[in-house]
Amino acid sequence: MNFVSRWLFVLLLSAGVLAGCGENDQAEQQAESNEEEIGIEIELSKDKGEETISEEEYMVEEGTTLMEIMENNYEIKEEGGFINSIDGIQAKEGEQKAWLYTINGEDATVGANEYEVEDGDEINFDFQAWE
Repeated sequence: MNFVSRWLFVLLLSAGVLAGCGENDQAEQQAESNEEEIGIEIELSKDKGEETISEEEYMVEEGTTLMEIMENNYEIKEEGGFINSIDGIQAKEGEQKAWLYTINGEDATVGANEYEVEDGDEINFDFQAWE
């Protein structure tokens, strides 16, 4: 092979490698764009809604658990999938208060680590007395 032929061969080989890399990047970008984002709203309150602490909207990937959202956006302490403290608000020793949450106005039946949020969910965490 003469110099020109070798150079042409290397050039064509390089172009093929780069084209292959581009296809992989394009496939990855397409896979990422197929992950659907959904919108939810999280409200934090106290005493059965008497005091609103915050109200935020989030866009998250479909299949995200409520616990993942809480861990990514708030300072929380949890045990067994149940949140005991949000942004430093927690029951004092002997105090019968807890963070209870509702989903679209209905009492939650699972811990935040088990609930996968759905598009349009309105979630309220309320720090309140329990008996």
